[in-house]
Amino acid sequence: MPVDHDDFDGADLRNEGAYDSVRFSQWRAGRARTDGMSRRALLRAFGGAGLGLAGAGTIAGAARPARAAARPPAATPGTAPVAAPGPIIKPLPPDWFYVYESSTIGANAEMRWEVMKDKGYLVPTENFYIRDHTSTPLIDARTWQLKVFGSGLHGSPTIDNAVTFSYDDLLRMPSATVTSFIECAGNGREFFWLQQDEAVTSVPWLLGGIGVAEWRGVRLADVLDRAGLTPEAVDVMPQGLDPDYVTGGVDYGHVRRPVPVAKALDDVILAYEMNGRPLPPDNGFPLRFICPTWIGVANVKWVGQIEVSATPLFSWWNTLAYRLFGPTYPADGTLITRQVVKSSFELEWDAQLASGRPYLLTGRSWSGNGRIAYTDVSTDGQTWQRARPRDRGLPHAWQRWEIPWHPPGPGAYTLRARATDVTGATQPVTVPFNTREYLFDGTVDHHVTVN
Repeated sequence: MPVDHDDFDGADLRNEGAYDSVRFSQWRAGRARTDGMSRRALLRAFGGAGLGLAGAGTIAGAARPARAAARPPAATPGTAPVAAPGPIIKPLPPDWFYVYESSTIGANAEMRWEVMKDKGYLVPTENFYIRDHTSTPLIDARTWQLKVFGSGLHGSPTIDNAVTFSYDDLLRMPSATVTSFIECAGNGREFFWLQQDEAVTSVPWLLGGIGVAEWRGVRLADVLDRAGLTPEAVDVMPQGLDPDYVTGGVDYGHVRRPVPVAKALDDVILAYEMNGRPLPPDNGFPLRFICPTWIGVANVKWVGQIEVSATPLFSWWNTLAYRLFGPTYPADGTLITRQVVKSSFELEWDAQLASGRPYLLTGRSWSGNGRIAYTDVSTDGQTWQRARPRDRGLPHAWQRWEIPWHPPGPGAYTLRARATDVTGATQPVTVPFNTREYLFDGTVDHHVTVN
């Protein structure tokens, strides 16, 4: 399927807005019950402002300073990453993003879904969401090296005598391209609270913690073959060059998460390009681990080393985090790998629409299980209609769809989209709660008012 590439360079953009963190703090602290207002009404009241989260239950009070859309400064030559001027480098216009930042949750920018209406299949790089546990490092590709080591390689090289690849080494290898979504495991988390009245303590993603891009790089299988992969290899663990993640007084080190060697040899690539251009710093320059259909943390950014082991590997990111804990899960949790089925309208939250005219509702649906089979849409809370696909969709990405709607008159309406993938998995009405609020795949109430 031909994919149209949007070519936005963002050269004239400025982030001149401020997010209204105080109002959002009051809203969340009051559980959206003040003066008899519903959560829906309050979400509408505050939905136009970007949100800055400063930690569990606390919201940053200062407005985000304006940022020019200039190229980031070049890194100082050397082997160590250089601190960037801010936790996220690219501009974050408030009509494009909700922004959540703190020392405990890192730096995060959620894509506003309305920006994707009438865009192409891919998310332009400038609109792509950002999820960092800490902050964006600046890395000099001229001195950067990828170090591959471990007991799953011939000779069991250690990190000190690892097999190394330079940036140019990777560019000279046969390339591979995949169009794939990357989605935070917590995408949709806020709906545990908004729709199920269950506490949310981490990044309050709505549905914009996802993006689809065309990634180009080298097959991980080719790199491992050159490094001397053995049949005894069990796990492969990439590690980023971002700052150490410290929370609760514990230093968990760099972001790293193992994947089974079978997955590593199947469809994983080490990407150096995104949407036809070198990776931007915020998206993992110089190298990103692309692990199609798996949760976002498996797509490690700023990769500097890869351990290949003949025994299982572990990190905080697969033992304590990114597991499902709760009353319906085992005591040691359930490890999260693939994403779940979801869908979203390309429409602002609590949109205000003019009455007396028809609308073409558009949206996108996706699943970690493969292609979307169909998406149903409800505009009255009772009946469902099949949306018309705008493309076939890709197995690692999403399907765009549309459906005409002529509101019968002024009033409040709840729109819902419910996707079903090729395995038969369908979005449920409610989702079993887990303590880290991951994988919300329920049908989402999208409220609009027709005036």
